[in-house]
Amino acid sequence: MSMTDAAAFRASPEEAADAASAAASRAGVEIRLLEDVGDFARVAELFQSIWTKQGETSPVNVETLRALSKAGSYVGGAFEHDELVGACFGFFAAPDQRALHSHIAGVSARMRGRSVGFALKVHQRAWALEEGLDEISWTFDPLISRNAHFNLVKLAATPTSYHRNFYGHMADALNGADDTDRMLVTWYVRDPRVVAACHGEPVPASGHDGAALLSVGDDLGPLRHRTDARLVRVALPRDIESLRLAEPARATAWRLALRETLGSALEGGGRVLSFDRSGAYTIDRGEQG
Repeated sequence: MSMTDAAAFRASPEEAADAASAAASRAGVEIRLLEDVGDFARVAELFQSIWTKQGETSPVNVETLRALSKAGSYVGGAFEHDELVGACFGFFAAPDQRALHSHIAGVSARMRGRSVGFALKVHQRAWALEEGLDEISWTFDPLISRNAHFNLVKLAATPTSYHRNFYGHMADALNGADDTDRMLVTWYVRDPRVVAACHGEPVPASGHDGAALLSVGDDLGPLRHRTDARLVRVALPRDIESLRLAEPARATAWRLALRETLGSALEGGGRVLSFDRSGAYTIDRGEQG
């Protein structure tokens, strides 16, 4: 799809509601705002099953969700029949930003691969437009390839900054015991690329030929390369989550390598141009001093 085609989708609350309805239908779920304490308890239980080890507490509690909902922030749930199978919540930024920060979104293991997470985000965008907002931001682990593809390609979110050890030590079932480096992305909800993506027609990124800055070595560890090229490629391991369980030292080496390449490039004013199917970011590092 060209940008001319993408512009045919004009952002509006009505357009966004149509996109949300279609996405939910394709995923086979109903998505709605949550306001009941019982539903908040189900969200806490769902997130506990996703993020924590047995016996640990959920990353969110009923009281916090109740307060967010009462304050007018976004708390949404996806249901298959009467079962809560996904949820997402966020809170408003400073008033002059006209923005929402989306804190956590999660989908039950049974429903993964059915685009429930996509449907939740599209519903969140529809809510944001109805509220008169311009953007939604959130963080994700830039080492997880499927998350990078989901956020940058399927949703057309824009990487805006890299944060070292953003949440501090978490040691949950997904993050392990390593530092929690995160990439912050911004979803410009009126952007033609975002509108097209929400209708299931993401605009393909232009091809970029970058020099290798980080690649996967023969031992599956990170392999750094020296280059003065402005356009560079930073590759990811195929499955960092398995590495964190089986080979934590190698997983840490990958985090440090990504921090020193992708992180340093963004901190120096560079920008991510694309993320491709091979599992690599292409970055424009700008003028090198």
